[in-house]
Amino acid sequence: MSIAGKVALVTGGGQGIGRAIALRLARDGADVAIADLDQEKANAIADDIRTLGHKSVVTRTDVSDRDQVFAAVETAARELGGFDVMVNNAGIAQVQTLEDVRPADLELIQRINVGGVLWGIQAAAAKFLQLGHGGKIINAASIAGHDGFAMLGVYSSTKFAVRALTQVAARELAPFNITVNAYCPGIVGTGMWDRIDEMLSKYNGAPRGENFRKYAQGIALGRPSTADDVAKFVSYLAGPDSDYMTGQSPVIDGGLIYR
Repeated sequence: MSIAGKVALVTGGGQGIGRAIALRLARDGADVAIADLDQEKANAIADDIRTLGHKSVVTRTDVSDRDQVFAAVETAARELGGFDVMVNNAGIAQVQTLEDVRPADLELIQRINVGGVLWGIQAAAAKFLQLGHGGKIINAASIAGHDGFAMLGVYSSTKFAVRALTQVAARELAPFNITVNAYCPGIVGTGMWDRIDEMLSKYNGAPRGENFRKYAQGIALGRPSTADDVAKFVSYLAGPDSDYMTGQSPVIDGGLIYR
């Protein structure tokens, strides 16, 4: 069963995992709105989606701003003719020892990684209720939301928070036929992991790329994840085959941690 004819919004859809998700949803039949701070990258993905034969619209969106997230959902519904799937993908990483974290660091990552998901849940649920039907809300968590990783303490705490929001929203929204799930990627070859690798090197002196290789060595399937690996699973969560699944945060990491 497909998501043909559905309308989805992907935050942070201009690059990395978000880009792969947006393209996968389009390949599987959806019209896709892209919400991203980088409008140039978002426009490029929107063009790719149109080339696939589907509609797309771009909104320049700071997910830490509640009003902007609600406006992005409104634009998606108005321009694409409906609203069915919200993918709260946008997020940032920080690499610091807990000793080095300062108030500005904590405030920034919480506004984006936690606030952005909360505002996305609120905006999507409000639109589904306004339209008089259920829907799918899908949140970006991480293996760092299941295990706390050294040097990623505050980042891990935000992803634990995403899992909590996912569970609570699933309970509160189930009576309205709205499901809420999360996806928990592992070591993914994206620009975010390039930055994590670089920041870890400042602490441990490892050559560039060595931290990525070190973490990836423990993956049972023998390779790091691609963004497309994650996107395939998100498309499942967006489709009807996952209709009886809610409140869950499955790990998709090739066999690095086990839950």
